[in-house]
Amino acid sequence: MNAPVRVVICDDQALIRTGFATIVDAQPDLEVVGECGDGRAAVDLARRLNPDVVVMDVRMPVLDGIEATRLLAGAGVAHPVKVLVVTTFNLDEYVYEALRAGASGFLLKDAPPAQLLHGIRTVATGAALLAPEVTRQLVGRYAARIRPAQGTPDDVPLTPRELEVLRLIADGLSNSEIAAALVISQETVKTYVSRILTKLDLRDRVQAVVYAYRKGLVA
Repeated sequence: MNAPVRVVICDDQALIRTGFATIVDAQPDLEVVGECGDGRAAVDLARRLNPDVVVMDVRMPVLDGIEATRLLAGAGVAHPVKVLVVTTFNLDEYVYEALRAGASGFLLKDAPPAQLLHGIRTVATGAALLAPEVTRQLVGRYAARIRPAQGTPDDVPLTPRELEVLRLIADGLSNSEIAAALVISQETVKTYVSRILTKLDLRDRVQAVVYAYRKGLVA
């Protein structure tokens, strides 16, 4: 039997923290190894315990969840930790910033327990917890904030076909939809996606979408 996925829960509301921990610990394949109530404690705890996933609130004292995520999973972190951000609906303007900071996905706090468990398991495997259409809606909504970074589309180190696939990812298409659009197999699409992520040193599709916007490949 595989070792359980090790989880740290970080939320400044004790009731929510305890509720999450109770739900997670009831699963045979998941284990809560630490709990804390602020972002600084989350960073310290994660660096000490090296969990598989950190469930991270956004608004917390001492250090907010976005900055804590950046310290644990952002660019240049030697041993990044997978972070699943939880937020309330009216705080979704923070979600994009959390994803840019390195989070692997997000959930709403009022999501049913099954979604929380699915989210932790998904992020633990290295996948992003965002359906393609959610990615499109989220990043599209805040696209005006994404100022193109240095460089231009011309210096993106991808082949024309890979660029085409990247644009379709950024448009929110799933692998099957990309396959249909380009008249290629889903396996071929998976190969392209994997190659794109490797070439651009990106962790998942979420980062690929953000990259495409920042490079001005989509508007």
